[in-house]
Amino acid sequence: MAAKPKSGLGRGFDSLIPQNFDDSILLDEGERVHKIAIEKLVANSDQPRQHFDEEALVELASSIKRHGILQPLVVTEIGEGKYRIVAGERRWRAATKAKLTSVPVIVRTLKEHEELELALVENVQRVDLSPLEQAASIDRLRSQFNLTLADIAQRLGKAVSSVSNTERLLKLPDAAKKALFEEKISEGHARMILSLAGQAEHQAVLLDSILKQGWSVRQAERYVLGVKSGAQEVKAVKERVSTETAETKMLTKRFATPVHIRRTAKGGKLEIAFKSDDDLARIIELLSD
Repeated sequence: MAAKPKSGLGRGFDSLIPQNFDDSILLDEGERVHKIAIEKLVANSDQPRQHFDEEALVELASSIKRHGILQPLVVTEIGEGKYRIVAGERRWRAATKAKLTSVPVIVRTLKEHEELELALVENVQRVDLSPLEQAASIDRLRSQFNLTLADIAQRLGKAVSSVSNTERLLKLPDAAKKALFEEKISEGHARMILSLAGQAEHQAVLLDSILKQGWSVRQAERYVLGVKSGAQEVKAVKERVSTETAETKMLTKRFATPVHIRRTAKGGKLEIAFKSDDDLARIIELLSD
């Protein structure tokens, strides 16, 4: 038997957020699912999702036409026969496209912070929320509710490091944020750019190379390692990345440090980067094996 929900502020997450949110929604004691006319619902101004993909909404509307809405929306009454959507705005928009006249809802009496809390956590839990929208949601949970990363990670079923890495996306340069939002770069690319924090020139060069030269995340990582190994000239670092070969990839992985092959008419040079005397000793030991 499920434990009885706690009352007061402590019930915020545990009673409002189902553990398997995409599959079902839990009813508090005495609650039931209602059918409410679709025109009586209004959007939540605190909705963390800033972008609703039109194509995805059309697909969801098609599914709703066939199967109906399988998961009720959560709403709160705001007077004059109107209800504000707390969770499920995407379903509501799709239901409107599907020309439904009513939708299933659970009506809850919520405090303002509980509304925002539920809206944020629902969106963070959904895999189709963009990385930047997830980051903004996590940031608001921390700043407005004084929740720790551990608190948020526990409730979302994610590792603390994953939640922390997502929130850090807000520290990207504006141009990189725009590229990530427009899906021109991946979250992996974004993390490589973030790893060059405080080095605006290198961040700009890296972003430009990803966008114009189609660098993979691995190539971006090679650039970052090159910069951090002490290479000061942007051109030199870019050349090392651009001339990456199967041999340099294998050796870089073997020694866990950037390796470059410079070929000449009579052979060439093998350059292995090291960060410190200890790092050099480690590489020499590997060479001696």
